[in-house]
Amino acid sequence: MTFLTFIVGAVVFLDQFTKLLVLRYLPLHSGKEVIPGFFNLVHTRNTGAAFSLLAGMPSFWRQTFFVGMTLLIVAMLFFAYRKVRSGDVWGRAAYSLIIGGALGNLVDRLRLNEVVDFLDVYVGSYHWPAFNVADSAISVGAVMLLISLVRGK
Repeated sequence: MTFLTFIVGAVVFLDQFTKLLVLRYLPLHSGKEVIPGFFNLVHTRNTGAAFSLLAGMPSFWRQTFFVGMTLLIVAMLFFAYRKVRSGDVWGRAAYSLIIGGALGNLVDRLRLNEVVDFLDVYVGSYHWPAFNVADSAISVGAVMLLISLVRGK
């Protein structure tokens, strides 16, 4: 459990710390070019899920749905984590990253009723939807988990 606690704690801390910096130093709907033609820091808010899914739902139902689903999914992931062999560091790291990312975004939903996004990757005029550290941890963890399942470990 120490491994899980450390990774989850690190992800949540880094996610919330970076979001705090964005909230403090980057006005809403503004941006700062970092790597021309590829990467900006922006300050956006997402009331929905990935790609603003369900963002148009009434606030109470959206909040209830996302908080409930997050808690259910984290519980399921925690249960799955406990089934992973103690020597399977890759699999344990994958689950830990996903749980940490889910909890990082949950903190935003509980505090702000929306999620702060600030990483804007693009090529020319084609932008990927803005995301954050928690989203990155979930994505990296999911890819690691898929690789682990394909490799049979």
